[in-house]
Amino acid sequence: MKTWLFASVAALGLIVGALAQDPLGQGSETVAKPRKKTPDSGSTTPDASDPANLPKIPSKLGPKAREEATPDASFKADINVVTVDVAVLDNHGNPIPKIPRGNFRILEDNVPQTITQYSLGQAPITIALVVEFSNRFQSYWSQGWFETLQAAYGFTSTLRPDDYLAVIAYDMRTEILCDFTNDRAKIGEAMQRLRIPGFSESNMFDAIADTADRMSKVEGRKAILLITSGIDTFSKLTYDKARKSLQEAGVPVYSIGILQLARTIAEARGANTIDFLQGDNELRTFAKETGGQAYFPRFLGEMPTDFAAINQALRNQYSLGYSPTNQAKDGKFRKISVQLVNPTTNEPLRVTDEKGKPIKYQIVAKAGYTAPRAVE
Repeated sequence: MKTWLFASVAALGLIVGALAQDPLGQGSETVAKPRKKTPDSGSTTPDASDPANLPKIPSKLGPKAREEATPDASFKADINVVTVDVAVLDNHGNPIPKIPRGNFRILEDNVPQTITQYSLGQAPITIALVVEFSNRFQSYWSQGWFETLQAAYGFTSTLRPDDYLAVIAYDMRTEILCDFTNDRAKIGEAMQRLRIPGFSESNMFDAIADTADRMSKVEGRKAILLITSGIDTFSKLTYDKARKSLQEAGVPVYSIGILQLARTIAEARGANTIDFLQGDNELRTFAKETGGQAYFPRFLGEMPTDFAAINQALRNQYSLGYSPTNQAKDGKFRKISVQLVNPTTNEPLRVTDEKGKPIKYQIVAKAGYTAPRAVE
């Protein structure tokens, strides 16, 4: 990853001058073109100055991984058990391991629940990579285009052979470039289609809500990684409706906000960036209420650290399950609260480091779920 990152930083320097007059790329817009598949460039000699030669996903798996690869992710719905993935992070964002089952307490609508399932481990994950790819900020060879592809390619390079990934792009509409698979060749083909953006609209609310709904019944550990400017222009869903939809789906949303440095430059020149600030707040809300996290890297060099943090958070989660005391099939939203307690005193759990000093920790979990509705 370091090799292509250094090359990427060098290439980024080539476009800084062109972007100096218009950091957010709004002054001139290329003619909208339909998304098209780029021919395979594997047989040609790479040219470092050619923007088409961005890092590629390996098209081949090892023999063992290829044998285990299957085309689709599995799905399961169990209405009698509520599963809650929980990350416990210290004040540096690192996961705190080896917390016993007895120290967890789950409240549903303030009513204590009995935890019947508990696990912790480096489990495979199923991820939907949702990428804003509109002509508004991803005009060919613009800074937004460059950051978007670096984030998308960079994250896919961190996947393991048994992880599943779907690649979804959105502008005015949402397009599934690759459905859930661990076939790296299919993922690579999907990523090659992120070349020429189409429409200038970016309907983030529709895209994220639709993806979360599709993933609500995915089995095992799952998440949505949203690479976006945070701006929604033309969605059918409002922010409040999208927020409610994410709460109901219960799929953790992790986001990478692009154009942070360009925004800082624009703000220094007196540009109005209120839309971006609002978008950042919306991404933070989506993350907080679904049990995910939001990242806003200003430099390309920060992205690998963010990817590592996302991987740690996803792979080192505690998976808790309980059968709710409220079995009413009323379709209502139930609030969930996860706490760490000392079972002897019933007080908040005190966590210390190796030297016995107390550690401030954060519990990351979804805010609740929607109960099933009885079939009439």
